[in-house]
Amino acid sequence: MHVSIIGAGGFVGQRIMRFLAGDPAVSKLTLSDAAPFEAVAGATVVTGDFGDSLVRERATERADAVIVLAAILGGGAETDYPLARRVNVDATLDLFEHLRIQNRATRVVFASTIAVFAKPLPDPVTDATPTGPTMVYGAQKLMMEVALANFSAKGWLDGVSLRPSGVMARDGADAALRTAFMSRLFWCVKRGEDITLPVAEDSRTWLTSIDTVARNFIHAVKLPEIGDNRAFTLPALSLTFGELVAALRRKFPDSPSQVVFAPDAELVSLFGSYPHLETETADRLGFIRDASADELVRNALN
Repeated sequence: MHVSIIGAGGFVGQRIMRFLAGDPAVSKLTLSDAAPFEAVAGATVVTGDFGDSLVRERATERADAVIVLAAILGGGAETDYPLARRVNVDATLDLFEHLRIQNRATRVVFASTIAVFAKPLPDPVTDATPTGPTMVYGAQKLMMEVALANFSAKGWLDGVSLRPSGVMARDGADAALRTAFMSRLFWCVKRGEDITLPVAEDSRTWLTSIDTVARNFIHAVKLPEIGDNRAFTLPALSLTFGELVAALRRKFPDSPSQVVFAPDAELVSLFGSYPHLETETADRLGFIRDASADELVRNALN
């Protein structure tokens, strides 16, 4: 199997790349990103903007499956709409069109987001929960979900859109990202550094480890049949921040790190008011979640 990753230099892309490099089912691996990155040995590397037709062609030539991770994320999409439009909509749709024209029903695994859901979220969130994004990022991802589902229904592509929850834990997460405190919490406790969290101890969120989300994207590449539902939320743990801190304390019992809760109403509303989550479609198709908060911590810091 020849697998291509668009956005291979990012946090999730690099973990998927490393797993696929050791997978005997993968005969060729093509890796593409806009900026240079450290690739695994033996892979074909294409550096450049996937909105460029030549880059797009080189990155996907004869690929059996294409994993699409490249995007302008949350806050970046809000502050630079023209750039977000160009990458998240124009370049992504052009990629789908390019693969459609090849007329090979390529398996396309598209990274969407839980930001596609309408607010406030019901309890629990299920596969039937209505979408209705208010942020640019969520709206653009939903547009591509609809396009990919339509292309799949017509038999032009064999696509699926996966909605991961908060992926833990990126070391050195960009402080400008409003969610950066979640990843920083893991590394601060590990390194014995103090941290103040802008949420309450009983604030609830959805989390998944980088290892688990990478394995889920690979599972989507290999699934023989996906079924009619071509966009769904991946399994995740629904945890309070108190439960997460307790798991980190169990992992690092000697850490002198002081964790202080100083709730900010806006950030609690955005990142700490999640209900419980049910992922019937993903569970039925064999996608996985971290088994516990302790396993989440181990996998996130692997």
